[in-house]
Amino acid sequence: MTLHYLCPHWGSEGRTAEAFFESVLKEGYDGIEINMPDDGVFIEEFKDQLSGVRETRPGFAFIAQCVPDARNETLEEHIERVMERLRSLADLKPDAINSHTGKDYYSFEENCKVIEAIEDFAEKNNVRILHETHRGRFSFHGPSLLPYLERFPQIELVADYSHWCNVSESMLEGQGYILEKILPHIGHIHARIGHPQGPQAADPFAPEWHRHLDCFLSWWKDIRHYKTGIGETRLTVTPEFGPAPYMPAMPFTGEPLGDQWNINAKMKEYLKINLN
Repeated sequence: MTLHYLCPHWGSEGRTAEAFFESVLKEGYDGIEINMPDDGVFIEEFKDQLSGVRETRPGFAFIAQCVPDARNETLEEHIERVMERLRSLADLKPDAINSHTGKDYYSFEENCKVIEAIEDFAEKNNVRILHETHRGRFSFHGPSLLPYLERFPQIELVADYSHWCNVSESMLEGQGYILEKILPHIGHIHARIGHPQGPQAADPFAPEWHRHLDCFLSWWKDIRHYKTGIGETRLTVTPEFGPAPYMPAMPFTGEPLGDQWNINAKMKEYLKINLN
């Protein structure tokens, strides 16, 4: 099993595509995960940079994100907005699209209509789409996700357990059976340490977060072991600690309590030793 570590663009929105790629390569990442901005100049520069990198590193990964913002809209309007975004992302030829799918307040059947539209798009356009376990989406909570897996046994997930810890206000004690059930569906990992009161520790390597780091590492090892056991040879991982307001900050000044870029780079190196 070869693990490929992707750099999140999240937190680097103020940089040019060229500057971002330069930092990504310097830091030794194997790819990029990005919620592509609505900026034609950036997109063209991104495509040029990616093409140039892949001339010498053909396995360099590119995962695009589909992250619909919150709006007051009908179900039909939401689905059409998602389809429009997916069409634009598919044109960029990503290795996969990470979809923030549905809404936590939609009914089961309403969310199923969103999933059906996305899965149909993926099949017709020959693009791999994974659905992230994320607050605010259909996948916000472990137990309530299981019926969707029964309806859509082919569905692939991005495992971000930090959200489930926050939503369940626990370290998922008693939910081991759920983590086992979703293993066949996981295709990508977001390596961020959350906790019962929030989706992100300021610095996962601080001693007060040692227990949480060990817990998340054990979950990620279970994913790797399962994938290895079924004969898969490649798994992508994005260390995904984010900027403020995900990053806890000082009151009044808004000064971040941790260095997002350095924490993600350190997590990558940590996982190269402890997850590989």
